[in-house]
Amino acid sequence: MSDCLSISTALDGAALRLRLNRPKANIVDAEMIAALDAALSTHENDKDLAAVLIEAEGPHFSFGASVEEHLPESCAEMLGSLHTLVKRMLNYPVPVLVAVRGQCLGGGLEVAMAGHMIYATTDANLGQPEMMLGVFAPAASCLMPERMGQAKAEDLLYSGRSISGAEASAAGLVDVLSDDPEAAAIAYIEQHLKPKSASSLRLAVRAARAEFCRRMNARLDEVEALYLNELMSTRDAVEGLTAFLAKRQAKWENQ
Repeated sequence: MSDCLSISTALDGAALRLRLNRPKANIVDAEMIAALDAALSTHENDKDLAAVLIEAEGPHFSFGASVEEHLPESCAEMLGSLHTLVKRMLNYPVPVLVAVRGQCLGGGLEVAMAGHMIYATTDANLGQPEMMLGVFAPAASCLMPERMGQAKAEDLLYSGRSISGAEASAAGLVDVLSDDPEAAAIAYIEQHLKPKSASSLRLAVRAARAEFCRRMNARLDEVEALYLNELMSTRDAVEGLTAFLAKRQAKWENQ
């Protein structure tokens, strides 16, 4: 078990709580991705499990993925592992709830959107800033239009701007607003999921999500190939990442 993730159970084993535990940034790097994926894999067959809650220690859910791991020499491994985690969450046999406070950006928001429901504070800050670095957000390109609709998703994906939890709720990106999103998510699990038959709940999840998951699995493979085979062969993608790490302004050549 990695120190970057706290793992516990609640509600007599009905809830699995996974807490990102590397504040304040809670970067979604290779270690965090591996820890989340391992925890989900380990507990997915727990017979009493009714839901998972992913939350975060500190004032922010996540500042995003590791920019260093996006560089050409490591991005294939990083993207593959992140998309494996996203697929596991999308296809998980019980609902995955995500509680968001503060910044929820980039790879952090992609992880949140892979959950079944997002709970957030009104003043949370959600966005996909990848275009600021000359790259696009692969998983978000698949998941965000499903949540917000095509036009609203394209606005955020192309501009790289962020929106508040309140704006995200109005747009459909966030499901529930709460001053205490963790408590609200646990209350939902206790009231609406724990009393149900856990075995029947798993079948209900499969029935409701089967076609959606088939589409998302295929789309993730498509955008991963686009990112690795085309985007990362451009000069500007590498320039944007390198400039960010060097703390300088990127110089675009549009190629």
